[in-house]
Amino acid sequence: MKTFNTRTARAIVVALAAGSLALTGCSKNTGGDSDAKEKAKKDQKNAAAQSAAVNYGDAAASTGPAAEVPGARPGGTVTVYQESGISHLDPGQVYVSDAGQLSNLIFRGLTNFSEDGKGGVSVVGDLATDSGKSSEGGKVWTFTLKDGVKDQNGNVITSKDVRHTIERTYAKFLFDGPTYIQNWLSGAKYRDALPDGGFGDKHLPDSVLATPDEKTIVFKFDKPRPDLPQTLAMPGYSIVPEKTDTKEKYDKAPVSLGPYKIAENKTGKSLKLVKNTNWDPKTDSVRHQYVDGFNFQFGVTESTQTKRLIADQGGDKSAIQFTGSVDATQIQDVVGDAKVNARTIKGYQPYVQVLSFNLDRVKNKKVRDAVTYAANSSSLIAGEGGQYGGDVAANLFAPTLPGYEADYDPYGRLKTPKGNLAKAKELLKDVPAAEKKLVFAYANSESGQKRKVAIEDALGAAGIDVVAKEIDAASYYQTIGKLDNPYDIYISGWGQDWPSPATVVTPIYDGDQVADGSANYSHIKDPKVQELIAKALTQEPTEAAATWREAHHYILEKVNPSAPLWYTKQIQLFGSNIGGARYSTESSYLDITRVFLKQP
Repeated sequence: MKTFNTRTARAIVVALAAGSLALTGCSKNTGGDSDAKEKAKKDQKNAAAQSAAVNYGDAAASTGPAAEVPGARPGGTVTVYQESGISHLDPGQVYVSDAGQLSNLIFRGLTNFSEDGKGGVSVVGDLATDSGKSSEGGKVWTFTLKDGVKDQNGNVITSKDVRHTIERTYAKFLFDGPTYIQNWLSGAKYRDALPDGGFGDKHLPDSVLATPDEKTIVFKFDKPRPDLPQTLAMPGYSIVPEKTDTKEKYDKAPVSLGPYKIAENKTGKSLKLVKNTNWDPKTDSVRHQYVDGFNFQFGVTESTQTKRLIADQGGDKSAIQFTGSVDATQIQDVVGDAKVNARTIKGYQPYVQVLSFNLDRVKNKKVRDAVTYAANSSSLIAGEGGQYGGDVAANLFAPTLPGYEADYDPYGRLKTPKGNLAKAKELLKDVPAAEKKLVFAYANSESGQKRKVAIEDALGAAGIDVVAKEIDAASYYQTIGKLDNPYDIYISGWGQDWPSPATVVTPIYDGDQVADGSANYSHIKDPKVQELIAKALTQEPTEAAATWREAHHYILEKVNPSAPLWYTKQIQLFGSNIGGARYSTESSYLDITRVFLKQP
């Protein structure tokens, strides 16, 4: 899944000078290099827990209601601070972490992730009675719907709604969501199989997707798909009831199946959630409905969020950060105060932040390699909060991913985290001036501004002329996701959709995925890479590990479509009246499904 462009949602631009000061000041407050390295080793060891295989739950694990949160009580409204508006509200467009976090409040899918609070994650039936039953060696998967599941309008959810949800992802107006199931059912050119997305008379044949009765859905693949239960748990495959699907307009006013529904949506300004009275806790083994609602306030900068939550006065006592993080310049004010620090959640995220090269424009590998050597990871990480915000990325696999190699560092990022300017200049000495002029796209946000400064300073020192172009933070991924975009380089982040290299290498580096809205932001289309991906996808996990490793090394060394910058960490703050707060291994944020108010 994509990390939200700014790692958090930020929308207000700070001055160049302020951004530079923030970077310098923060680096002074986060300890020396040796301290950071030791903390990185410890954090990466803890992160390995997220690479463990996910268990598939049975009917008992899928039966609601969810286990009560100790001390929980009903009532009250939670204030949610967020800087940019939510990227998408249509489930079929959800592939960014801000919308993914919101999805667990208002949407439901056939399956969902369930956490034990100790780092263990399992897949359980959400609308389905269990995590699915496979047959024919994993080529066929059958799901049965629970009784009594309704949408916010009181309409009973049937197998037709599930079929519609899958088929609508074939429609051209949906371009930002996951494409795993579409590809598995109909191939890379899946849109050709159902151009109108099932809105007309044509549907996917029963040989691919069958609904023999109102409660049963059967997926039929040409090869084993053991990861289907995890795939269906992604927010991008949440159910869209057929009766109320408004196509393009659905992104503004979706219909809820979860514990909360949208009462008011002022795009980019505010979002109000209230209880969905048609949600039945007996059908839900994951979510709760403790509070009366959530009031989202957009346009609140990360620095303002942090100041308010540190002060913890009045209504701020009942407030949370959503996908925002503690402001980098105020981290010491948080971790240095035991009472404030007790109101934080911390953890390693699955994201690798990279500087993606648009290979349609940056065709000279010497330039790409020079940029990779020149990039100053230390400066970028300082802007994220130093050792609390991230660690230097040596490669394209995160510490949370199976197959991660801590010592695989082909560009010497760990030895020269501030950049290797001598090497960069050597590579650029015979490169024409025109090829050393790069257009850099950045988000109009606090962190986007800091990143702009760090990239300009590092690449400029190597002799690269950086032309910075600002993009609206809320539509950042949509903008850089256009094939015909006018940018040479841009920072993007990606995390595993579940613990498998297939969910990283395939969506980002598979040439078959090159399309508008695809996560293949570099537009890499290399035959060798595609050959290795195809090979790995047919192998058992143990055997596939070696193939994914070969693909990873080839991509980074022989093509270099993305320069690794940093592995992200999360530190979020919440008010003293918030109960049930814990870090979510699955979302890498505050576990939004458990929140209650101590004093409603």
